[in-house]
Amino acid sequence: MDYTLSVLVENHPGVLAKISGLLSGRGFNIRSIAAGETEDPSVTRIIMVVAGDDRIIDQVKKQLDRLVDVIRITDLTGIPSVDRELALVKVSSSVSRRAEVFQIVDVFRAKVVDIAHKSLTVEVTGELGKVEALIEMLKPFGIKEIVRTGKISMGRGEAVAEKGGESRA
Repeated sequence: MDYTLSVLVENHPGVLAKISGLLSGRGFNIRSIAAGETEDPSVTRIIMVVAGDDRIIDQVKKQLDRLVDVIRITDLTGIPSVDRELALVKVSSSVSRRAEVFQIVDVFRAKVVDIAHKSLTVEVTGELGKVEALIEMLKPFGIKEIVRTGKISMGRGEAVAEKGGESRA
């Protein structure tokens, strides 16, 4: 099972490397990790998706809790949340097949953000299933390159990770 954790940390150089190094060094599988400054410039929010069971996630939280830079850990797994991912997909595209690619892009409410002589770059945002479905539809055209953000997530409604939910592990 995949677990989604929101980890608030002090915004210092090297904190993300310290966290990912700690977890990978202990053999935990981080499926995706995304980090960015919050509404408070002194705090960074890291959204990570970690594979494992309840025991593994408890160990991940305990390991994170040991780091001085960690302010709060919130497990977003199973709570109502808004989840998104961004992907850029560069697709081989001759002039004769571009209309087909544009039709697929429109169906997924994605957009073409770059056009070159032999390729198109498509931007898609949405839930993981939508992103993966678009990538599958574009495979027959020949995918040259994919760049993905990984999952980002935020509790729905009035829930705010800093004030509600779990505190340190």
